[in-house]
Amino acid sequence: MAKLSQASIDKRLNSHPEWTQTGDAIQRTFAFDNFVKAMAFVQTIADHAERVQHHPDILIRYNKVTLTLSTHDAKGITAKDFDSATFADQTFGG
Repeated sequence: MAKLSQASIDKRLNSHPEWTQTGDAIQRTFAFDNFVKAMAFVQTIADHAERVQHHPDILIRYNKVTLTLSTHDAKGITAKDFDSATFADQTFGG
């Protein structure tokens, strides 16, 4: 998977307004009503990551979950990261 150009990243971030670029990664923090709901979200993300073999960095702070996505093989941000971001957004919203 090819690393995206900065122009492509910027365009894709416009479609993912809750996500920000941090260096060679994209990141978003999700807030939940409680720890149990946060953990259910993390489990869904983990199951998806295993299926697609693209694993985010996950930071858990009680009811907040921060996902950081980067494609290590490409040494930067790829379409895989935005695919995973879309899945996370849909999971959180649905």
